[in-house]
Amino acid sequence: MSKSNKDENVNKENKKSYNEKKDDEPKVKISLEEKLKVSEEKLLRALADSENQRRRFEKEIKDAFEFGGFNFAKEMLTLIDNLHRAKKSIQEDESLKKSSEFEKFLKNFEIIEKDLISTFEKNKITKIVCLNKKFDPNFHQAMLEIEDDEVEPGTIIQEVQSGFMFGERLLRPSFVGISKKKSEKNEENK
Repeated sequence: MSKSNKDENVNKENKKSYNEKKDDEPKVKISLEEKLKVSEEKLLRALADSENQRRRFEKEIKDAFEFGGFNFAKEMLTLIDNLHRAKKSIQEDESLKKSSEFEKFLKNFEIIEKDLISTFEKNKITKIVCLNKKFDPNFHQAMLEIEDDEVEPGTIIQEVQSGFMFGERLLRPSFVGISKKKSEKNEENK
């Protein structure tokens, strides 16, 4: 017999002995109670999964109602920013200050600004109050540091651009100037 034939015979015998052992093992019969228990567990898991999915969908619907206008609200901030810039520009224009209608014109700007802010507040868009508060990177973005020994370092002493919240979410951080201690070189130069 050749070597390959011997290998084949050995493989056949191994397979036979494996199959015989398999057949010799007692077949385990699952009782009806055990099948019922397994089915019950599967049913409970399926019910739990469907309940979890229902809760997720409810949360997504709630979030869609609460924060669906988030992008629109963010775009509306440019309107109030432009209104502030226009008001500041008018207040600084010397030729307009001399006009007899200047005060009426400025008052109209203030009315529009109050109406816009009122509309924002009705829709859960609120301005972040930050002056004289401690810098918080979650709500503020530092644009500059101002040397000032009268206040504690890290205190907001200037608001460059207002920040806003949309409900509990940050719509835009406040762009601020924060205080820092005067450096030793500046003190030596004085």
